[in-house]
Amino acid sequence: MSEPFLVITPDAQYPDDGEVERPVMGSGARLEIYRERDLHRLPAGRVAQADAFLVWHEVAFDRASIAALPRCRVIVRAGVGFDHIDLAAAGEAGIPVCNTPDYGTSEVADHAIALMLTLARGIATYHDALRADPVGSFVPALAPGVTRIRGRRLGIVGLGRIGTATALRAKAFGLEVVAYDPYVSRGQEIAVGVGRVDTLAELLAGSDVVSLHAPLTEETRGMIDAAALAAMPRHAFLINTARGAIVDHLALLEALQSGGIAGAALDVLPQEPADPDHPLIKAYTAKPSPLAGRLVLTPHAAWFSPQSARDARRLSTETLMAYLTRGDLRNCVNGSYLSQLRKFD
Repeated sequence: MSEPFLVITPDAQYPDDGEVERPVMGSGARLEIYRERDLHRLPAGRVAQADAFLVWHEVAFDRASIAALPRCRVIVRAGVGFDHIDLAAAGEAGIPVCNTPDYGTSEVADHAIALMLTLARGIATYHDALRADPVGSFVPALAPGVTRIRGRRLGIVGLGRIGTATALRAKAFGLEVVAYDPYVSRGQEIAVGVGRVDTLAELLAGSDVVSLHAPLTEETRGMIDAAALAAMPRHAFLINTARGAIVDHLALLEALQSGGIAGAALDVLPQEPADPDHPLIKAYTAKPSPLAGRLVLTPHAAWFSPQSARDARRLSTETLMAYLTRGDLRNCVNGSYLSQLRKFD
């Protein structure tokens, strides 16, 4: 009988000892769980001996790290985003990288709509004000930016799974929805029942709310910069539940301070947890904050529910074991870099 595969999770995002993963692996794999943010903090011998990695989002796999994985057959991301993994280096080494796209879709779409409503209905402002003064702050006109959303236009950047789910929810609120996604085939917008524009500039200029649902790539990094924000109407809101680095946060601060846009709600930041010395974060946390009611932050929580967290763990483990035991490659995101897969005796 062959030895079980050694699977390492370097940056586990759960407190237990793999209660979801181990039953899926059965006797076919041994799971070692760590909670680090740097691969070099793991025992070097174990890293070199690992047959596979089941990773979250805190440990980066750069070219040097991948070169130190002589036995690794596959890297599976327990989540959607994979910008912390060098796909080209993995592919050149014959290591497929897989993600887990089929979890959390409902949660992220719900969160995007909730952030929009928080700004449009002044929820955060009312909450903070009434906690401080439940009598004197009992004033409906207290919150900035409150508006009717029925009949307004929501512009969605990225009409994939989550963008589509967000669009369907938004239509129920009476919003007109348009989408920009140069990588989705023509006709997808017809199936979803939304409009389509061919340029980001057209979407930004014509939307009352812009919701980002694009992956972080070299093309999208810093895509929402000063020029993009200047193209938006002054009454518009920006929602980001995708990746923090898609938005230039210094430019966003300037747009908020100058009234270039009415508000922003962010679930993701370029550095997580937030850098307390970043000018945007300093303005957000100041007392009183000049951005009160106009900037809302949540802690990269859009994906999270107990159900979604378990889905991410189970589905990613199933993807990993399908490849290790049967060669069944699911959700591979670096196929264009894979000239051949690693072979082992």
